[in-house]
Amino acid sequence: MNEITQTKNIQTTQTSAGAVEQLSSILATYNETTNRLYSSYQNLKKEVNRLRGELKQKNEQLERKNRLAALGEMAAGMAHEIRNPLGGVQLYASLLERELQEQDNLQQWAQKIIMSVNSLDMIVNDILTFTQEQSCQKIEVELKTLILEVMDYVKPQIKSEAVRVELGGVPGKLTIRADINMLRRVLLNLMLNALEAVESRGEVSIRAEEFKGDSDFKTCICVSDTGKGIKPEDMGKIFNPFFTTKDTGTGLGLAIVHRLVECQGGVITASNSKISGATFTILLP
Repeated sequence: MNEITQTKNIQTTQTSAGAVEQLSSILATYNETTNRLYSSYQNLKKEVNRLRGELKQKNEQLERKNRLAALGEMAAGMAHEIRNPLGGVQLYASLLERELQEQDNLQQWAQKIIMSVNSLDMIVNDILTFTQEQSCQKIEVELKTLILEVMDYVKPQIKSEAVRVELGGVPGKLTIRADINMLRRVLLNLMLNALEAVESRGEVSIRAEEFKGDSDFKTCICVSDTGKGIKPEDMGKIFNPFFTTKDTGTGLGLAIVHRLVECQGGVITASNSKISGATFTILLP
């Protein structure tokens, strides 16, 4: 009888141990599943936040494009209307200058009229350039060669020996697919702006690098200066058409740059350095 009782006790103990082991296994699986679900939730939350940010950026870009399209249509109409009478003024001012060849004082007045008309004509050209449809003709471009070409062009514009134009790290064989005329104009405009920013003393530098991996962009080009930088309140407006902090100019230079970069599928941004000056960064596919 004692042996039977002892056997039953052993069986009961074994059953209890098995149940505990099974329960422990269930709890471990539950905890593992819970942790996996929590990790998935955190990843999903991050992805949702990223997509929200991306959607906000896309909506802002779309809103900006719609505003620029409406503004462009209005500006194009105004430019054409201005150009017609402007051509007449230019013609009659030229005739007047010719008639006044022997009257220096009066001829100077005619020349000033012609200079003013030419300035207005340049403004009209900028407006039309900004508003017209851009046709992007991409070819293989050796970036360093193009940058050196632009640097050679801007060096005569340097008015002080205390101003330097430096070529930073640009891989010698780095090639990109881009519209060479558009990219040349973009770099030229940015470097001339940088030279204006440093005034009589400072440095303008340009560098480029190639991205590796799965990025949408393959090339980064940076134009930097050691000037005063961009005022925080102006940072969000510098690419807007007709916005300028200068006493002269149309305020279309950076707006045209922005459009030419976008036309090639790229992005341009501006930032201030921690020490001094500003950097314009171009990302190209």
